[in-house]
Order: sequence, then C-alpha cells, then structure tokens
Amino acid sequence: MKRWNGWGDDHTTYPLPDKAINYLAEWVGSSQTPQDANLRDIIAQVPNSRLPAHALVNTDADVRVKHARGQSLPDWIALRSGRIGTFPDGVALPTSEAEVADLLHYAKEVGATVIPYGGGTSVVGHINPKPGETPVLTINMQRLNNLQQFDETSQLATFGAGASGPDVEAQLRAHGLTLGHYPQSFELSTLGGWVMTRSSGQQSLGYGRIEDLFAGGAIETPAGTWQLLPHPASAAGPDLRQLALGSEGRLGILTKATVRATPLPEEEEFHAVFFPDFAQGQTAVRQIVQAKIPLSMLRLSTAIETTTTLALAGHERLIGGLEKILSLYGVKDEKCMLLFGVTGSKPLVKMARQAALAIIKTHKGIEIAGQRFGKQWIKGRFHTPYLRNTLWDMGYAIDTLETAVSWHKIDKTLADIEAALRPGLAAWDERVHVFTHLSHMYPQGASIYVTYLFRLADDPDETLARWRSLKKAASTAIVANRGTISHQHGVGQDHAPYLPAEKGELGMALLNDVARRFDPDGMMNPGKLMIGDYSQ
Repeated sequence: MKRWNGWGDDHTTYPLPDKAINYLAEWVGSSQTPQDANLRDIIAQVPNSRLPAHALVNTDADVRVKHARGQSLPDWIALRSGRIGTFPDGVALPTSEAEVADLLHYAKEVGATVIPYGGGTSVVGHINPKPGETPVLTINMQRLNNLQQFDETSQLATFGAGASGPDVEAQLRAHGLTLGHYPQSFELSTLGGWVMTRSSGQQSLGYGRIEDLFAGGAIETPAGTWQLLPHPASAAGPDLRQLALGSEGRLGILTKATVRATPLPEEEEFHAVFFPDFAQGQTAVRQIVQAKIPLSMLRLSTAIETTTTLALAGHERLIGGLEKILSLYGVKDEKCMLLFGVTGSKPLVKMARQAALAIIKTHKGIEIAGQRFGKQWIKGRFHTPYLRNTLWDMGYAIDTLETAVSWHKIDKTLADIEAALRPGLAAWDERVHVFTHLSHMYPQGASIYVTYLFRLADDPDETLARWRSLKKAASTAIVANRGTISHQHGVGQDHAPYLPAEKGELGMALLNDVARRFDPDGMMNPGKLMIGDYSQ
C-alpha cells in the first residue's frame, strides 16, 4: 500500500549500515526520531467539503488527505507534522475522456478550481490546493492507464495519461518495445505527469527526454478538447506540442498521450569508472557526448558525492579494497565516480563501450570490477528515494534541486550553489551536507543535480524555515548564473517566483495569454507555473 506521508510502498524500506549514523553525526550532527502526526488525527481536521454532490467525486476525508500534498520537503513537513492546512474538497477518478470533460464542466458550473493528479510524486508543489474560499477538485487520472492504440509499423503507442511507468513498460514490452523513460519516480509517476512537467529519464541520453518521446495526444480544457496530432515532423508553423509540454495543468488535463517507442535492446550494460578528480571526469564526459558516442547514460559524481555514496553503501571491506587498488593508479581522496550505460545491439554496445573507455582512459579514468557497481546501481535505481523515509525517521531532512547550464558555466554554477547551501543554516548554528552530480549530458552542457541534508528541528515550522532559507539561497545562485530554474522537476509553486528571470517579461505575458485562451476563468491549477502579475 502507498505511504500517505512518505515515499512509495509502505512495505519497502531502505536500511542503512550501522556506521551510517556515525557518518551522519560527523556531517551535520546527531539527531533523534521526530514525533509524527497520525492519520486519524489529521482526518479529524478535514473540514466539510464545499462541493455539491457529483457521482464521480469522492468527498471522504481520508481520500482528501491523501491527495492534499506531493513529495516536496515542505509537503513532508506538513504531512508528518499534521499541519497541512488546505485540502481538496473532493477527488474524482474518471475512467474516460468524456468523464474528464464532464468533471471540468461541473467544476466550472460550481466555481471550483481543478488540480490534475497523476502519481502524486511532484517535488515542487504541483498538486497542492491553493488556500482560499474557492472549492478545489482534484482529478486523479490513474484509471486512464491502458494502451488505447498501437501502430506496430510506426512504433507509436497511445496510452491513457494516467499510466504509470510500470504500466507503460509492461504494455509496450508485450509488443517487444520500450519507451526507455526512467525518472527516479518511475514506479509511481505517470505518463501524463511526465509530459506536463517536461520530465527527463535516467537514460534520456539514449532514448531522449519526454519532449522527444511525446508525439501527440489530447487535452481536455475549459475551452474544449485540444488535439495534438502525432506527425513524425512538421513545418506547419510553431510546434504546439511544446505549449502542452511543461504546462503543468494550467491549460487543461492531458487525457491521452501518443509516444514514440523503441525496440527492446538486445544488450545493456552499466559500468562504473573512477577519475582522479572532477575536472578530469568532466572533460571526459563532455568529450564523449560531443563525439556523439551512442551511450544511454552518463552520471558523474563529485568527490564529496562519491565519498557519501560509498559511505552509506556499507560493504567496508569491499570498498576498502577498491580504494587500495585505485590508489595504485593515483586515484585517491578526490576520486569521482562515473556511471555510464550502453544500450542497443551487441555490435553497437561493444563499439560504444570501447569508444567511451578510450576517452575515459585518456583522462586517467579507471574501470574496476567490470559491471559490478553498475549492476548494483541498476538494481536499486528506483529504490533510492526510500532513503528519505529512513533519514526522516533518524531525524534528518534530505532534499534535491537541479539546473542545467552550458559547459563553460558548470564549475562556477556548481560551486556557487554548493557555497550557498553549505553555510546556509549558520543562523541556526546548523550544518548542511551537500553533494552533487552531473545527471544528464548534452553536447552543449549538462544538468547539475544537488542533494543537501540537514537536521530536523524540534519545531516543524523551524524545519520549514530552514528549508526556505536554503531553497532561496540556491535558487538565487542558479538565477545569478543564468541557469534554468529546473531541468527536470518542473516549476510548480516552489520555482514559480524565479520563472520570470528565465522567460522574460514578453515570455511570461505570452504564457499568461495562452492560459487565458484555454482557461478564461483561471480554474486550472492556479498558483502553479505563473504567479503574481503573470497569473490569471
């Protein structure tokens, strides 16, 4: 069963080795288990629904609690403390496009705002109800999850937008195909959520980001049904798919999506390589991607992230042996780990692996233990978010943020973000442990993915204040370096204040005008993507 106040299935855990508590104490100080609110007490807080009865709308308090928040750290603080504040007035689970259209009509008639809901995995506040006197209807799309149409010749597949990652892959694999889109939230997030937040998967280097995979679909809007035809290419004016991608429910609800599938690979490998330092590793991955070597993944960790990953993994004897071997090759305290994936036919995999390793070796990269580390990573790649549950129960908060910049800006942007975060809680006399990797590579630049960990305060409001201080400092550093405010998480409400700096006044005005055309009454997911003067 899905956790109501944490990540994932409540039977799945992420145990840490015994020494992890020593590392955590060394990094940020010792902590203790917080006192969490229980579901029964929170349900008792839920006010009566303001929505008139509708056959598709569930107004039960427990259902409303479970759709009130996503997976951002502020969401966790609210759920764990019981200080949620605002709940949707009802939750609908439609089973057809017609029912979605009917629900939008109903919401307009009763003056309600609408929040589209996929897997509930947003980490930037996409699905949170806005406080106020207006009733809120959350529309959960999970029942629209089937493969509706399949074109084997063209390798096009149309799914209901509520299909989860496993739903999509299982139905494609029955036809010998894959989408190859694997965000860390893969097990819970949905195709519709990926499209509407411009998701990126761990192997997007090979398969493409969601904007490359999304061929078309249908969106129910307050102004009517918006059809996006799945052309292979078109020069017929602007590509309107790009308006839908990343629109975050402000224009309407995606009900179905046609995606471009790929035959299942004959072979797939994941390798771990260690460099003497981050500079050597960064040069190597840049040269690999600029040479267009057909890898499916590149993921380069800084020295601190490499050390942190190895420390929390346990296996002291194994890692001790690894470090002794690496030291013989001059790879010591500043070592940085690169994970790379190769996917495709056997000849392609062999060629790409050899070409990548040739560049890696010119920059003193060392591959040890073959695919052993890579296999361990692939085995647990969707398991890592469960670490949040474990750390919270130990008294620690962990959060992530990301951006993307050109290659010449990587070093300064990364350093500025870490410099903003590391001393960011000095006012509370608290330490922050910060570690980073380059998560997605492009010929012109890369995504910088930062994780930061700190102690929970006794008072949840103080923990939230600490997070806000850190988030503002890091976001300010990103904007100052002219990085995107999000490479893969989206905008939601947490990043909305920083979007105008990226889009500009005319760009924001255009977004607002588009939203008004599709949603003249401003009923669709207000407070997300656009706020202030740029919000309806």
